[in-house]
Amino acid sequence: MNSIIVNNVNNHLISADLDVIELACELISRTSVTPEDAGCQELIAEILSLSNFSHESMVFEDTTNLWSRRGNTEPVFCFAGHTDVVPPGNLEQWFTPPFEPTIHDGRLYGRGAADMKGSIAAMLVATTKFVKNHPNHKGSIAYLITSDEEGPFINGTTKVIDILEARNEKITYCIVGEPSSSNTIGDVIKNGRRGSISGKLTVKGKQGHVAYPEHVINPIHHAMAALAELSEMHWDNGNDYFPPTSFQISNINSGTGATNVVPGELTALFNLRYSTELNDDIIVERVTMVLNKHQLNYDIKWTFNGKPFITEPGIFLNSVSQAIVDSTGITPEISTSGGTSDGRFIAPTGAEVIELGPCNSTIHQVNECVTCDELITLVDIYYRSLEKVLC
Repeated sequence: MNSIIVNNVNNHLISADLDVIELACELISRTSVTPEDAGCQELIAEILSLSNFSHESMVFEDTTNLWSRRGNTEPVFCFAGHTDVVPPGNLEQWFTPPFEPTIHDGRLYGRGAADMKGSIAAMLVATTKFVKNHPNHKGSIAYLITSDEEGPFINGTTKVIDILEARNEKITYCIVGEPSSSNTIGDVIKNGRRGSISGKLTVKGKQGHVAYPEHVINPIHHAMAALAELSEMHWDNGNDYFPPTSFQISNINSGTGATNVVPGELTALFNLRYSTELNDDIIVERVTMVLNKHQLNYDIKWTFNGKPFITEPGIFLNSVSQAIVDSTGITPEISTSGGTSDGRFIAPTGAEVIELGPCNSTIHQVNECVTCDELITLVDIYYRSLEKVLC
């Protein structure tokens, strides 16, 4: 197979001369299935200590977070990311064990290779090189790393931001290392994300025999018209940065399993990914209006996953875009497509936030991988970005 299986923990890993592939392999080899960190943040802190970073470990229940900073002045250039990974899935479908990093045909395989231990490795190598070459850089460099991004995200970045805000410690610019690229490294920068709000709707009826419809209230029949209206509703037109808001039903559950019983309840799960043309209050008001219009007997539970944010062209976005051009010759597409990230917790503080990382074609899949070349290029992009902003 001509594969290279990378051994765990190399004694020379903690040094001023870091190799991004070796470091990515070391991180991948740590079984940090969310919300476990498995010692990744301890390794990160050790590496950053060589560049005179100070560290705070913030542990909230089952989640470990790291806030590291070098310098006390503004602007604060922050790298944000997560050490937790999703479960590996069916082990029999992996070419090699998911936490045994393997290089084959120029690709590094392992859970977290693309999402996002490869990015963290590139950040660390770029930062170490930058500080070595520019020890008197302006401003500060910071790291915000969590082990709760792939899970419920309640004890991770959002809690760290609460602490930073309470002491008025601000992030100026932030690169979140999520895998943003589509076909080649640097071809896409995410300069914002849509907001996300989820609803769990429970429509109440009256259970009974299907042969006696006069004695039942069918929640399925009652809910259909309202759900159809919500799914067909025109919410907004979007704007220059965001597509129109989308309402999507992700699950409907009802019934007893018997064909001759009208159920007493229906549960529907739905989500809206919304633009800056809307806000949570407007969405809740419009959904409630439709449900009441159809005279449903219902309960609804809302989950507010994050507000939309946007980083408009300026010093930061332009600098990172030019860093990509200088490193790859590619002019990146500026996009807000895709899901949410922890950037949604950082942007409301006033920080300019973008997402920039490896290709995302294998994330959360079996045989997750990233090319070694793109990690090497990502180091260069991160390094040039630091130079353009802090020199």
